[in-house]
Amino acid sequence: MIRTPISFLALFLAIATSAVAQNQDLGEPLAEGGEVQALTIEGDGTEEDGPLRGTVTDESDWRDLGIAIPAFATDRDRPTPANAEGTAALGREIANVITANLRNNGLFKPTGPTSLPRPAFDQITEPSWSNWTARGAEMLVHGYVRVGDDGRIIVGCYLYDVALRDELVREGYVVRPADWRRAAHKCSDLIYARLTGEDPFFDSRIAYIAETGPKDRRVKRLAVMDSDGANHRFLTLGSATALTPRYSPDYSKILYLSYVDGNPRIYVYDIGSGKQTLVTQNSNPTLAPRWSPDGKHILYSMAVAGNTDIYRVSVNGGSSERLTSTPGIDIGGSYSPDGSRIVFESDRSGSQQCYVMNADGTNPRRISFFGGRCATPEWSPRGDQIAFTRIAGDFNVAVMTPSGRGLKVLTSGWQDEAPTWAPNGRIIQFFRTTRNSGRSSLWQVDLTGRNERRLPTPVDASDPAWGPIRP
Repeated sequence: MIRTPISFLALFLAIATSAVAQNQDLGEPLAEGGEVQALTIEGDGTEEDGPLRGTVTDESDWRDLGIAIPAFATDRDRPTPANAEGTAALGREIANVITANLRNNGLFKPTGPTSLPRPAFDQITEPSWSNWTARGAEMLVHGYVRVGDDGRIIVGCYLYDVALRDELVREGYVVRPADWRRAAHKCSDLIYARLTGEDPFFDSRIAYIAETGPKDRRVKRLAVMDSDGANHRFLTLGSATALTPRYSPDYSKILYLSYVDGNPRIYVYDIGSGKQTLVTQNSNPTLAPRWSPDGKHILYSMAVAGNTDIYRVSVNGGSSERLTSTPGIDIGGSYSPDGSRIVFESDRSGSQQCYVMNADGTNPRRISFFGGRCATPEWSPRGDQIAFTRIAGDFNVAVMTPSGRGLKVLTSGWQDEAPTWAPNGRIIQFFRTTRNSGRSSLWQVDLTGRNERRLPTPVDASDPAWGPIRP
């Protein structure tokens, strides 16, 4: 059986003949009004920026690093809407989320609260060093949970080097009870950034296409969730087929493609208000809208008279500018982080391959010369690599440099495709279709290819898009 990746023209035809919908397809607004307020903790022990004593820089050392994460303490166990059992139970849950975050990224081997004693509240800033040394901990995460007078949750997060008996960093957060997981993600980000020296990614969200129904009549809805799969929400009702979502660079909006009455429309969904704005619509097959790094333009692909090219349009709509004109199928388009270049896929050479061109469409050049086909390329936030779907028998996620060198295949599934990068450029998310079933699910893999895991979703999932760190 010949399998075609989501980026290719066959998808245009399948959707255009099956999608019938109303003009509006929005479900309950996401309307995120909550925020994480940074809290200054007196006696901050943070050192100046630069290498830390006790910090490891070799990846193999990270995986061996013993991090103890006991339950967060509380000064007084009080009921809270965040957890019906009170702040003590909430402290355990926060520690569990942090443990899962650090374990699932593949760099650390943390020990969580189920195997550790909970410290007393007064031990948060004065750890019992001998106890943690005896347990073999190299790093220690302490924290506390309190309820403020206004009902909001106050979380303190501390990271210690046990061998040096030294506080490495501390930070506090004030959140609504409904946003307690964000405080756990922020603490995870603090720990990750301090130990690795890299940008974090835990307090981010993922948009994807939720799929239900029989194979020949799939309902495809826009959905979002936290980076670990929690706080899942459907944003569209499914009366219109939704495809290929992407977060705006500032996280405030989601761009996606919707087929309404058989005609494609590119919408921008405002996360704060729950409203959507039509950017462009036409009767020609359209696919793969993508943001420019400055959030001012949108790339998309459109088929006209049998020829598919890449276009650019203002986020406010208006006339589109055609960037490619070579006969054949030019699809995709992902900007380099500085906005100067675009990577895309094309069959202009006779087979589906990846190309790089200047942002204005000039100087296109092929970069994939390693056998097989190259599809769905996406530039890393760091700018140093391009993730793509390599088609050589099976579909697998791979990376290469922007010059086409350093090929590394990261997955070995039957049909793994549509890679999207974590905000820090270390983890890649993709979707996997199970052989002979048509069932698809979201997966993550790190750049070593050794740490792979499935993300929980309530229904089948495809077309993932990892958003930036939340403000």
